[in-house]
Amino acid sequence: MWSLRVSVSALMFLVIASLILHLLVLRQFKTRPEHLRPENLTILLWHWPFGVAYSLKGNFCWEKFGIPGCFLEDNRSMFSQAEVVVFHHHELWTGRSKLPLDLRRPLKQRWLWLSLEPPMKNGNLSAFNSFFNWTMSYRRDADIFMPYGKLVPKKNRSKSFVVPKKTKCLVAWVVSNYKEQYRRSKVFQQLKDFIPEDQIEVYGQWKKRPISNKALLKTISQCFFYLAFENSECTDYISEKLWRNALQAGSVPVVLGPSRANYEAMVRSDAFIHVDDFRSVRELAAFLKYVASHNQTYGSYFRWHESHEVKIYTDWRERLCTICSQYHKLPVRRVYKDLYSWVNQ
Repeated sequence: MWSLRVSVSALMFLVIASLILHLLVLRQFKTRPEHLRPENLTILLWHWPFGVAYSLKGNFCWEKFGIPGCFLEDNRSMFSQAEVVVFHHHELWTGRSKLPLDLRRPLKQRWLWLSLEPPMKNGNLSAFNSFFNWTMSYRRDADIFMPYGKLVPKKNRSKSFVVPKKTKCLVAWVVSNYKEQYRRSKVFQQLKDFIPEDQIEVYGQWKKRPISNKALLKTISQCFFYLAFENSECTDYISEKLWRNALQAGSVPVVLGPSRANYEAMVRSDAFIHVDDFRSVRELAAFLKYVASHNQTYGSYFRWHESHEVKIYTDWRERLCTICSQYHKLPVRRVYKDLYSWVNQ
């Protein structure tokens, strides 16, 4: 009788242990599907964005960002060994590069479509349907979200931020691609009706007044506001105009682009002024003058500096390394059968 009880207990133990093991296996496959991450990942960049190449010597992802087992390549002979092949869209649609459709694509290899441009600059996408598994974009719903910048927790909170002295102008703007039909151009022209000309500084190719990257931040920091006006008003498209030209420079951004709610998903609500908050450009101009003349009100736009700082993404290698850090979370069977619809939604 005693041995029978022992046998029953042992059997129950084995059944329970088996169930627990089964659940653990299911959980693992739910979060890390059948393609379980390889020990090392090779990311092949098929062509460098805009033809500007960077050095890939050494283990860049590990040395710069602490991402292990991630190897970047731009040598096309590595095609058959790459887990991911990255194609920057600009070179594809301009015809400077082509998809390697003549090569035998490994079964587990994934192709990634990369573009940080708004839809209006992506041209005809129909030729690229059903080729790509993943997307990397400024869009938050991309497989790999890659913004132009973001606010990150401040590393040294003991170091206080000092608002730069404003000795140059009320409003600054850097613009090269100026077209009268753009909404940003129309808003700017109206602002000129309500703000004295000597309080507006415009730089860039449009005014044949170029400004170097070295001088950019220092120059803008001397103005109260920076016009972070996007040339395309589409979901999530918030470029370096906000992150670098305004926030990093130490000027309050006046933004024109996606909705206020869209901006607030990326940056604190008290860090910027949105054009759409005002019934007219006249009201906007009056508000800018008011804020600039009240130190406490103006200073409130810099409170985010107490806890955060700006991180800018400029190095394409850093963007590529991000693929490795997110690889195990990416969908296995995804294929973009209608890339145009996704890009333009």
